[in-house]
Amino acid sequence: MSTNILGGRYRVTEKIGSGGMADVYKAIDETLGRTVAVKIMHAKYANDPSFTQRFRQEAQAAANLQSPNIVNIYDWGQEGDYYYIVMEYVRGTDLKTIIRQKGALTSRQVAEIGSQVCSALSVAHGYDIIHRDIKPHNIMVTPDGMVKVMDFGIARAGNSTMTETGSVLGTAHYVSPEQAQGRALTNASDLYSLGVVLYEAVTGRVPFDADTPVAVALKQVNEQPQRPSRINPGIDPRLEEIIGRAMAKDPRQRYSTADEMRKDLLRIVEGSSPLDATTVLAGAAIGAAAAVGADDKTVVLPGPGGDGGTTVMPSVGAQGGNAYRGDVDQLRLQQEEEAAKSKKRKIWMAIAAVLGLLLVGALLVYGLSIFNPTIEGVEVPTVTGKTLAEATDLLTEVGLEVGTVEEKHDPKIAAGKIISQDPKGGTRAEEGSKVKLVISLGVEMGTVPDVVGMTEAEAKEAIRQAGFVADPQPGVNSAQVAAGRVISQDPAGGTELEKGGTVAYTPSMGAEVGEVPSVLDMDAVTAETTLVNAGFFVTINEEHSETITAGLVISQNPGAGIKVEKGSTVSIVVSLGKKIVEITVPSVVGVRVDTAQTLLQNAGLSSTIVYQKTNNTRNVVSQDPASGAVVQEGTVVTLTVDADAP
Repeated sequence: MSTNILGGRYRVTEKIGSGGMADVYKAIDETLGRTVAVKIMHAKYANDPSFTQRFRQEAQAAANLQSPNIVNIYDWGQEGDYYYIVMEYVRGTDLKTIIRQKGALTSRQVAEIGSQVCSALSVAHGYDIIHRDIKPHNIMVTPDGMVKVMDFGIARAGNSTMTETGSVLGTAHYVSPEQAQGRALTNASDLYSLGVVLYEAVTGRVPFDADTPVAVALKQVNEQPQRPSRINPGIDPRLEEIIGRAMAKDPRQRYSTADEMRKDLLRIVEGSSPLDATTVLAGAAIGAAAAVGADDKTVVLPGPGGDGGTTVMPSVGAQGGNAYRGDVDQLRLQQEEEAAKSKKRKIWMAIAAVLGLLLVGALLVYGLSIFNPTIEGVEVPTVTGKTLAEATDLLTEVGLEVGTVEEKHDPKIAAGKIISQDPKGGTRAEEGSKVKLVISLGVEMGTVPDVVGMTEAEAKEAIRQAGFVADPQPGVNSAQVAAGRVISQDPAGGTELEKGGTVAYTPSMGAEVGEVPSVLDMDAVTAETTLVNAGFFVTINEEHSETITAGLVISQNPGAGIKVEKGSTVSIVVSLGKKIVEITVPSVVGVRVDTAQTLLQNAGLSSTIVYQKTNNTRNVVSQDPASGAVVQEGTVVTLTVDADAP
């Protein structure tokens, strides 16, 4: 690229992946300040309308798919000759790499991954979008086990006709029979590809393999795979049945929906009940002979990109200059003729090799008889596996001596036992000659370094330098250890361990963050329970409120929706209801009525008047409550006044 800034906001920092049609870069969105991944189409495809349309389609197809198991699409655009898509940056490893590094996974791990892929496909299929390129390369697994399906570059709506007549897109090792034949695809086509992925994950190898993509495609159409249990006897029988149903040649015999397949996979994850009869019967077909339909005569042909790459592949009968042209019968005839010729060549080469070896052996025997007369010495006893003392006695008995003695570590030979000897046992040596011995020091041990607190890179290097194999474990949240640093290890630092042994370490993912729920207007007990269940500690304060009923939450801090570290404290204020003020009633007897009312009002009390004329003095002759009584603020005091009623 001529610039590392795309769209005026995406600063490209490093290349993290490459494919047949595009490269993927890590970048910083300088507007939002977040890390993103940017897929940039190769410049050579920029002038090809079909490729640019497909690139735009990927952005449009995936942008509306909202699922935790689908990589989010944020933006897309063009920068000069470069078309690009901006997407979620996923910290993790693609499933293909995991299989290459670890080999076959456990049935439960495979079922867990498969169930999450089904969740993603269920969302896509709900929008009438068929992925068409489900393969382990397009399935990312994060350190916490979350699965993300990506690369909707060749996805299309069910009624779309993106590709040209007579050509298909896909990866030969994972395409469905109907996709290989260039036929119309359905949701079941994605489920077939997922079945192939699960087969590879649980066995460590793809179900169909050959020297060329066309040969692989033929097998997808015409052959049944070997039962996974013959490769991995430890597979859960239910998983084998699920894979068998998903990989049925006839789409009608597969699962009807991704959600139906997900529910069966979850039975394995959760260790629940057996599968229903439909899946058991369909799954039992795997490994059986496959009948080829009368019209199954088109296959995919190889394109650029290699074994794992998504390619444009013309089916048989497509017009163009591809060397692989003709129908399946012609192709099979060519393959059979080539196989016969190759077999004959191998037979003649084997015969020639045997004859050559026999001739060399005869010449060697003849030469030895002329130039190396038989040694007249003694036969060397076999002392491997013996102690040095035992070997010395055996050698001395026949007139030989112990020569140089070398020591070295050997994990298979016990310490003190002889690993090898020179000359070897059974040969002859001159009497009095010396036999060189190599004695085992046993397993070489080393001290495990303490890597807790180191960065992951530092921990890996320290473990390697000490002679051990680093085994990173999925990260865990910790409020005490910074993200990216090692929180624990096994064995512990200082432990003596066999060199070459494995040291597992667990990195910190930093403090776990949670969203504070709203507890306003809840009673105190319910509010506290809600916050504790969300992972927070709670402090409770109380205060009077003129508007909030006693016992209910008035306010909280932090507020609802704020994201803070799990384990932090949320403070809530609970209402005590209206504040009660107590007042001592003043004496107003003998006071003129207007003055008495003023005195009561100033004291925070109200008054009402009862008229009772005697002398018409307008003085208060009695009060209720009496003076000195303690009452609440606002209490009404009844005044009896010597006067006519107004």
